[in-house]
Amino acid sequence: MNETEADKAGKTALAYQAERTAQPEKNGEVFSLREAHNLVSDLMTPNPWIYWTDFLFNIVVGWTAFFTALMSPLFSLWQIGAYMIAVLALYRAAIFVHELAHLKKGTFQTFRVVWNCLCGIPFMIPSFTYDGVHNDHHRRDVYGTLGDGEYLPFATRKPREMVGYVLLSFILPLLLLARFLLLTPLSYLIPPLRKIVWERASSLTIDPNYKRSVNAIRNDHNWRQQELATFLFSFAIVSLIMLEVIPFSVLVLWYLVAVMVFILNSLRTLAAHAYRNPGEQPMSHAEQFLDSVNVPGNPLITPLWAPVGLRFHATHHLFMNMPYHNLGKAQRRLVNGLSDNSLFLTTMRDSLWDALTRIWQESARATNASRKMHHIE
Repeated sequence: MNETEADKAGKTALAYQAERTAQPEKNGEVFSLREAHNLVSDLMTPNPWIYWTDFLFNIVVGWTAFFTALMSPLFSLWQIGAYMIAVLALYRAAIFVHELAHLKKGTFQTFRVVWNCLCGIPFMIPSFTYDGVHNDHHRRDVYGTLGDGEYLPFATRKPREMVGYVLLSFILPLLLLARFLLLTPLSYLIPPLRKIVWERASSLTIDPNYKRSVNAIRNDHNWRQQELATFLFSFAIVSLIMLEVIPFSVLVLWYLVAVMVFILNSLRTLAAHAYRNPGEQPMSHAEQFLDSVNVPGNPLITPLWAPVGLRFHATHHLFMNMPYHNLGKAQRRLVNGLSDNSLFLTTMRDSLWDALTRIWQESARATNASRKMHHIE
């Protein structure tokens, strides 16, 4: 698909979005952000006890299940069950990196250190890899554009690109291990490589063309120490395995848990937005909100694949600094309290399957439309 065709396909995919956002905004029909803020203004303060309890419970359960799976008979029910528990608990613990990116600068510093030591460093995702980068995703002039590393216009592209994005989960753990174990020391020995590693291999994003800017740091100004600690951890583990002090199965299980965590997160990411913007032009605030998705779902099942409040992703994009533990309450207040909640309800999906089906179908329609235009031309 050449650039002209991509633009046309993008416009086709954005047609519905334009009808529901740009025009209503001109007519003053989009719900009032001031009204919405007044409904939830008392929900903006994070509760440290909830953060600590939630994270510590899940990280302890996760690592306990990990070592239980490691020591259980191969493919036994004990091992399979422990593996599933480890994946879900460690996935929830890992997603706290999203909260760290949003917490007020200078706060939760001890929590940040503990999270990195118990979760971020062992999984090769220290918090600096998300800090600053994710905040750009919430900037009005960046969201959905070519400068947004967390956005790709999947709805305007071929469905197979979404499949490729999910399958990338199988090599991500190995890439992260190589980044910290090999590229970290090499980048200090080869100065030109240092700039490349920072720009191309230091960010948790979905766009492979994303280049991290020099100043893309908000909280983690100690990122060099985090990077060194991750290198030392990976070096120690690999060395102990090579010396046969710890079994190779530790690395295998780490890989299998990490792969499943990344698969779950990739599916959640695909369900988080409509991904309709081709990227050349920024979107209005109303368009950005309506391009995001809420999946309230089942309160027991949905948090397993969209933990730490991420099932309320559209609401999060309205109030990005709202702590995760208040997003559900905010969602209910907005649905029931807005004088006109019709546009708010357009962000709702019934389930993960519903969200993925919609973006898949829209991608297929955009692809077919592009092919027809190509044949006409």
